[in-house]
Amino acid sequence: MKRFIVEQSNSEFYTSHSGLALVGLCLNRFTTLMKSLRAAIPLRHGIPHSDVIKSYLGLLCLGKSDFEAVENVRTDRFFKESLGIGQVPSAARLRQRLDKYAKVLLPLMYEAVIEFLVKAKVPVTPLAIGYVALDIDVFPMDNSGIRKEGVSRTYKGVDGYAPIAAYLGEEGWCLACELREGKQHCQNEFLYTLERVLPNARKLTSRPILARLDSGHDAWDTRVALARDAADFILKWNPRRQNLHAWLERAEELGHWETPREGKRVATFSIEEAKTVDGETFRFRRVIRVIERTIDKHGQTLLIPDIEIEGWWTSLNSAEYDDEIIIALYRDHGTSEQFHSEFKTDLDIERLPSGKFATNDLIMTLAALSYNILRWIGLISLTGDISPVRHRAKRRRLKTVIQELMYLAARLIDSGRRLKLRFSRHCPGFGAFQLAYDRLGYG
Repeated sequence: MKRFIVEQSNSEFYTSHSGLALVGLCLNRFTTLMKSLRAAIPLRHGIPHSDVIKSYLGLLCLGKSDFEAVENVRTDRFFKESLGIGQVPSAARLRQRLDKYAKVLLPLMYEAVIEFLVKAKVPVTPLAIGYVALDIDVFPMDNSGIRKEGVSRTYKGVDGYAPIAAYLGEEGWCLACELREGKQHCQNEFLYTLERVLPNARKLTSRPILARLDSGHDAWDTRVALARDAADFILKWNPRRQNLHAWLERAEELGHWETPREGKRVATFSIEEAKTVDGETFRFRRVIRVIERTIDKHGQTLLIPDIEIEGWWTSLNSAEYDDEIIIALYRDHGTSEQFHSEFKTDLDIERLPSGKFATNDLIMTLAALSYNILRWIGLISLTGDISPVRHRAKRRRLKTVIQELMYLAARLIDSGRRLKLRFSRHCPGFGAFQLAYDRLGYG
């Protein structure tokens, strides 16, 4: 094996993260965030707020969330040029600026998340039935062992936060990712979340919305709020304290029984229930599945039959959507768990960097903007035949976008008052990068 001569150039500039050029185009073309920052928070001297925000967004798009990571790019010319930054802040300045203006910056960032999706005209793929899925869910973030504001026991049995996120369409566009204390119940203040998310979802699609929610939101308030907002839904039923034998009797009367294996019977049926709220009567359908086991999965005969029930509330009528369709539509809600993991692992924000709740809340919204930018870049460049990734897919995981495009090595050349990015002749991702750059810059 030949040994390499290791040396460092004194005159040439190289970058290991040329994909930030795509991020810079997305921010400058599809958002007015920098203009909003100047108008909302005037600054007489010091590093502009836009430079601070763009610096941190650049770090997030590289999969780095800690403030100290900014020290590695303070003298990186490409980092500045690609994002349009005049001066990169120090780690201390970055932390102090976000802490000081977190509450003012938060609504601006939230508007930027929606503005980017609208101006980029992102495709919103509907379900097979024509509805656009809106998946809203709470997910725990483990921040145990660290004293931070808002950290408390989550429903998963760890100390941390329990943010709530909303994803639209098959692509999983993130409309909101709001930080919550770990102990906060998912239904607490949930109606306010609906008030913010539903109007923004309708800005992105003219198709009917189908909200899919977990059993933690099983409440008449939720169903009524969705009905009044003309949004259809599938909501997992929380059985709480139910008489299992009573439901078994109803299944014998109303259900259609199947026997998937010896010793196991499954019945599915639906009933309609009504309730009057403020003088207005609401009717919703509840799909019920009853499972009776006399032999367990190991072949052991049970002395007492095991009875299991589960159900789903829905506003979809039974004439067009039978019980099995409702169950299958809700089962697809599990895809949102992948989106949660992309936030926590690919963007590296499970253990949030600040000790202040407001700052971490701001970081979650910045992460939502970074998430959508990376999703959009991956969609326009890594799903076609030119993609360096071999297998076909409808969307790429953020980790794939970061690995294949963000961390793409190139040489930065300053010639004739112009900057050039020169890639290796063997660079597998060059075609995808050029396609995305032309699309974002001129398309």
